[in-house]
Amino acid sequence: MKGLSTRVIAVVFTLAAGAANADSSTCDTVKMADPGWSDIAATNAVARVLLEGAGYQTKIDSLAVPIIYGGLKDGLVDAFLGNWMPAQQGFHDKFVASGEVDRLARNLEGTEFTLAVPEYVWEAGVKDFADLQKHAGEFDKKIYGIGSGAPANLSLQSIIDKNEFNLGGWKLVESSEQAMLAQVQRAVKRERFITFLGWTPHPMNVQLKMRYLTGGEKWFGSNGSVYTLTRKGYAQACPNVAKLLGNLTFTQAMENSIMAEVVDKKVSYDAAAKAWIKAHPELLDGWLQGVTTRSGGNALEAAKARL
Repeated sequence: MKGLSTRVIAVVFTLAAGAANADSSTCDTVKMADPGWSDIAATNAVARVLLEGAGYQTKIDSLAVPIIYGGLKDGLVDAFLGNWMPAQQGFHDKFVASGEVDRLARNLEGTEFTLAVPEYVWEAGVKDFADLQKHAGEFDKKIYGIGSGAPANLSLQSIIDKNEFNLGGWKLVESSEQAMLAQVQRAVKRERFITFLGWTPHPMNVQLKMRYLTGGEKWFGSNGSVYTLTRKGYAQACPNVAKLLGNLTFTQAMENSIMAEVVDKKVSYDAAAKAWIKAHPELLDGWLQGVTTRSGGNALEAAKARL
């Protein structure tokens, strides 16, 4: 390139990078999924703000976890930002380890996901899974879970079916995240015993005085991680979108802040995510590194302009 100006050389390399990173026309709309969990609603919202800022359309469907994995396998879902591990180990083994679904990146570390109780129940002596049966009558032999088909529910049902911790006579109550937490709040007002699925990050950790039980590590693990999954071959078909999604990493403080904004101020997840990004623009450098707009432009500049 002897004789070319520095500016011309820069333009040539920018165009070349954009061509190498070009998505096919099938990538115009990014299809994501939400199992009805507040944390995934928050991370999906962040992804939506960035993708739409880069000129893409997004479509987020509310689907049960088994349907999401089936959708990834069949190419009906492009990306899922909620592969909680090891809670979803069974789905990972069936779809990811088998090569039918691709793991793109780890987006969150240090998660906790297991049975929890209100603090007054913990102080009354229920600190481990093994303590539940000792207070079976006070719990009415019920464990409150989330939506039907969720991996965590399957683990709890397995514990009951196998009579682990002598819980064979207990019942798993399945409902949405919101309905489960409403039940917990009603019990707390009356200081009744209740055990339920808890996890972090989530506003429940701030809204409720709660403790996590020990003893469930075999089923729920400890110090977990969350991964971003895509349909098979998506990174090759849509390298620019995949680069953006692969760059997305979150912190518990960030997710908790976005979720709290939604709960406390009654705003949408998109509005809360946009406000958080606007307040922390330094993260855009990492999230959009190596990413162009849909038309090959500067994604970082486009994102800042949109904010």
